[in-house]
Amino acid sequence: MMLDLLVVAFYAAGMLLLGCWGMKRARSSDDYLVAGRRLGPGLYLGTLSAVVLGGASTVGTIKLGYVYGLSGLWLCGALGLGLIVLSLVLAKPLAKLKLYTITQLLERRYTPAAKSVSSAVMLAYDLMIAVTSTIAIGTLVTVLFALPSWVGVVIGGTIVVIYSTLGGMWSLTLTDIVQFVIMTVGMIGLMLPLTVHYAGGWDTLVASAAPGHFSLTGIGWSTIVTYFVIYFLGILIGQDIWQRVFTARSTRVARFAGTAAGVYCLIYGAIGALVGVAASVLLPDLADPNNAFAAIAQLALPDGLRGLIVAAAMAAMMSTASAGMLAASTLMTRDLLPALRGGRQSERVSSYRLWTLLMGLVTIVIALLVDDVIGALTIAYNLLVGGMLVPILGALYWRRASNSGAIAAMAAGSLGVIVFMLKDGLLANSPIYAGLAASLASFIVVSLLRPDRSRPVAAETQPEQSA
Repeated sequence: MMLDLLVVAFYAAGMLLLGCWGMKRARSSDDYLVAGRRLGPGLYLGTLSAVVLGGASTVGTIKLGYVYGLSGLWLCGALGLGLIVLSLVLAKPLAKLKLYTITQLLERRYTPAAKSVSSAVMLAYDLMIAVTSTIAIGTLVTVLFALPSWVGVVIGGTIVVIYSTLGGMWSLTLTDIVQFVIMTVGMIGLMLPLTVHYAGGWDTLVASAAPGHFSLTGIGWSTIVTYFVIYFLGILIGQDIWQRVFTARSTRVARFAGTAAGVYCLIYGAIGALVGVAASVLLPDLADPNNAFAAIAQLALPDGLRGLIVAAAMAAMMSTASAGMLAASTLMTRDLLPALRGGRQSERVSSYRLWTLLMGLVTIVIALLVDDVIGALTIAYNLLVGGMLVPILGALYWRRASNSGAIAAMAAGSLGVIVFMLKDGLLANSPIYAGLAASLASFIVVSLLRPDRSRPVAAETQPEQSA
C-alpha cells in the first residue's frame, strides 16, 4: 500500500511541475486559452484523447461492463464516433472561424443576447463535466486507500485546479500528453491482460461470465440509442472539445489526428468493458458497481503496479476535469463578463488565471455534494444537447433561423431536460428526448413567427500553417 501511495504521489507532483512549466509558455490570451493554436499531430492526438476519456469513461465504463458486459463499451463508443465525425466533417470549418468559444458562433449568426444565453447553458455543462471526473477521483481514494471520498475530491481537485490555473491550455496540453501515455500503458498494457489472467485466462473468462455478457446489445437498444443522442451529439457541440479543436495548427492536423483520437476512444471503451466483465467474474457480489474499477485493481494487481493503474485512472479523470474548468473559465472571461461590462474584454492572463481558479473551486464544492459519476455526466450532456444542439445546427444550416428562435430553443430545451430529470430521474431516457422536442418546436415556431436579420456565420480569413 505504501508503494502505491508513493507512485500516486510522484504522479501528482509531476502534474504540478508540468503546470509550472506550462505557466512559462502562457504569455498571451491565445497561449492560455488555445495553446497559441499551434499543436502538431502528436500533441493534438494526446490532448484530445485525454480530454474525452475522463472519469465516466474509465470508472463508468468498467461499471457498465460489470453490470451489462461488453455492451458497456457504447458509452465510449458514442464519444469516439462523435469525435471521428467532428474531425472529418466539422474540424475544417471550425478551424477557419478562429474562435475561442462555441457560443461566439451563435453571436456571429444571431446577436450578443443569444451568445449570453448559450454561454450560461454551456457553462453549466462544463462545470458538470469537471465535477464528474472529480467525483471519480474520490471513488478511487475511498476503495483503494480506505479514506473518505471527500479527501480524494479535495486533494485531487486541488491538484487539477493548481496546474490548470498556472498555465491554462499549455499546462493542460503538457499534462494531457503524460496522462495519455499513462492511460495507455495502465489500461491497455497492464489492466486488461492482468485482470484476464487473474480470472483464469480468456477461455475461462468467457465460460464464467454471466449469460449475455459478451453480447454487444446486452445493455439494451434504448440505452444504446440514448447514448448516441446524448454523447455522440454532445461531442459535436461541447466547448471543452471545440476548445481543443481550436488548438490545432492546421485543419489537416485537426482532421487526421482527431480521427485517430476517436479510434483510440473506441478501443479504450472495449478494454474498459472487458475489465468490467473480469471484475464481475472475480467479484460477483460488489455492493456498489461504481467501485468495480478500484476493487478489481486492489484484488488483481500487486503493489506498485496497482499504484500505476490508479495513476492511469487519475490521469483520465484529471485531464477531463481540467478541460471542464478551463472551458468554464473561458466562457466566463470571453463571453459572460464582457456582456456584463458592456463589451469590454480583458486580455490579461492574470484575469484568466483568477477565473480558472474560481471555476475550479466551484467544481470541488459541487463534487462534494454529488456522488454518481454516470449521473453527473448525464446531467451535463442532457443540458448540452437538449439546450444547445438545435440552435447551433440552425445557425449553420437553416437560413430562416432567428435570434428569438435560438433563445427560445435554448430556454425550452434546458427547461424540458430539467423538468423530466426531476420527474423521471437523472438516468432516465426521457429528459433528453423531451428537451430536444421542446427545443426544436420552439426554434421553428418562434423563428417563423418572429423573423429577424440573422446573418450567415463568417470565417475570419487567416493564413493556415502547414501540417
